[in-house]
Formats: sequence, C-alpha cells, structure tokens
Amino acid sequence: MDSKQDNKVIICVPGQRLCAADENTVAGHGTYERGGYIYTVLTGRVHIRKEKMTQFIEVKPLGMETIVPTVGDVVTAKITVVNQRFAKCLIFCVGHKILNRNYRGVLKKEDIRAAERDSVEVQKCFRPGDVILARVLPQTELHHYQLTTAENELGVVMAISKNDSSGVPMVPISWDEMQCPETLIKEHRKVARVVSENNCLPSLS
Repeated sequence: MDSKQDNKVIICVPGQRLCAADENTVAGHGTYERGGYIYTVLTGRVHIRKEKMTQFIEVKPLGMETIVPTVGDVVTAKITVVNQRFAKCLIFCVGHKILNRNYRGVLKKEDIRAAERDSVEVQKCFRPGDVILARVLPQTELHHYQLTTAENELGVVMAISKNDSSGVPMVPISWDEMQCPETLIKEHRKVARVVSENNCLPSLS
C-alpha cells in the first residue's frame, strides 16, 4: 500500500493482508498487526488516516449501522483485564454485526458459569486477549455493560497461549481446557460450545 493507492477504493475481507507494518505505518480501527504485517478483521473499505509522521491503516465497514448492545443480545468481546472478582472486556460485535465503536463490558465472577458459581476462579476462565461470546444482562452500572457466559454456547471462542509467541490460536479439548496445537500446552478456560460455522471469528492479535 503506497501513496498511489490513497485515492483508490480498496475493498478487503477478514484475514486479508493489507501491507507491511513499521514505526510509521500502524494498525488502526478494524485491523491488527501480526508478524510484521497489518491484516483486516472486517469486510469493508481500507482507509489511511495520517497523524503527523504516522499513518494508521483502518477498515471502515460497508453499510455501517449505528448499533448498541441491548439486554439479551449475544455479543463478541475481547478480554482486557482479569482479577479475582471480575473480567473486563471491549464489546466489538452484536450478533454478526460489527460495531462502529467498542463498548466496555464486565463479567462478574458469579455470572461466568451456571454451576458452582461461588468456586469460580476468574483467572482460570479468561485471560487478557481472549475473544469471547457473552450475553448482555440488565445494566446496573452506568459505564459498563454487564455480561454473562453462564450458558454452554457462551465463553471463550479464541485464545492464544500465554507461553506461545507465535500467535497460534489454541483449540478447545474440553469444556474447561484449551490446548496449543504446536506446543501442546494446556490452559484452563471457560470454553464456548460453538454450534455453527456462522459463529467463526476472524483472528485477532
């Protein structure tokens, strides 16, 4: 991608490699960096946003709608913070629709599993960087959406091992474990039982 392409409309699909990344070319909204290249997680139009000496490679979804999560919606989110009492995340999809902004969500310890709620260890269910499916609960906090994964179909759908620098996604081997296919290292997670290919998600860094 160079200056000659700035005025061209470039349409991309999830997982497509867009360009090389360097200190002046970085991933922006709708993209991520892996292995020295920038990839898209969206279907949409490539946009280059320039700030001083840096250009941000972004993807704007086609036919973008203004959507906000509502009670009962199944959302896709990325875990950002985990402690003993809760996990925080950023919601970026409602159903199969990409949001034009991220919303903050929180998963309290008691809302992670349907059974043995008092004995749940949050750190054994989620880790920062995990991509999850969750359901929106009635909102009790002004600045966060309260979420639950206390259903078989909800939980972690993509995770990278904390011991793996190659970025290879782990695969589920049980309802509470995932395994790296290269190192064979196993880690605890609250695994979602994905029941349809339609729930497959693009890779995120």
